Amino acid sequence: MWSPARVPIIRIALSLVVLFALALESALLHAADKTAATIFVKDALTLPNQPATIEAKLIGKGLLASTGLGGEPLELVVDGDVVATAMTGGDGRAFLTYTPKAQGIKPVHVRVGKSPRVNPIEGQANLVVWEKRQPILMIELSSLMDIPPPSRVPAIGLRTESERKPMSEAADELEKLTRFYYGVIYVVPLPSGGDGFRVSTEVGEWLKLHKFPAGYVLPLSADMKGLGEKIDEFQEAGWKTVKIGIGRSKAFAEAFLQRRLDAIMVPEPVKGDVPRKAQVAKDWKDVRRKL
Repeated sequence: MWSPARVPIIRIALSLVVLFALALESALLHAADKTAATIFVKDALTLPNQPATIEAKLIGKGLLASTGLGGEPLELVVDGDVVATAMTGGDGRAFLTYTPKAQGIKPVHVRVGKSPRVNPIEGQANLVVWEKRQPILMIELSSLMDIPPPSRVPAIGLRTESERKPMSEAADELEKLTRFYYGVIYVVPLPSGGDGFRVSTEVGEWLKLHKFPAGYVLPLSADMKGLGEKIDEFQEAGWKTVKIGIGRSKAFAEAFLQRRLDAIMVPEPVKGDVPRKAQVAKDWKDVRRKL
């Protein structure tokens, strides 16, 4: 039999068990109430010792890509340290500022901070830090892909482009070009109505999967109408070494040729699709020889 002296101890123990169970149940319910989310992050380009703005977008999983989660804290993490914080706006976007010291390409992470509404999640992008004397190649993404001749290149998408295979030796040849000399800007087609966040993440993953060298992913309209304006913008900002374009489409090549810059088309297009003064390469080994 239990002695009367032990009854209070047992009651206390039972009370603690009940309190623990209630606290655990509350925590589980609280966690279940949180929203599952995704963070998309765009690459950023800057100079050493100059501030860079990393743009991120937080969206609820299962919701439309354009539906953002506003009023949530985001943190920018570089080399394991939180270097900037920001709140998302009503569209889910946040702008985080960081000043890098050294030249190079550094992966950065954006994650959800302490939030009672959103589960922990993070996204990644590249912070590209180049000197303005850095020679730069602008490369149309489709020129890296093995696409059957009759096919038209669709806008990047979760399923379609993730299944695309790279052209033979494209990654190896481009790695040789970037190892000691060129920086690379990857120009990717932006779906109609898209804001570039999802595209940037998907393309970054595709490039990494197929072992392409790290670079700056730049989403532009699928018809490449904005490419010329972007080239002008780089030139006006002092990036005078942006003067060679390597692409697959006629519109891409013409944007460079109209500005008296060099353009190389790869693989060799059908007759009539080569603008005057554009160079043609049969494969990426041939591209490297022409440079």
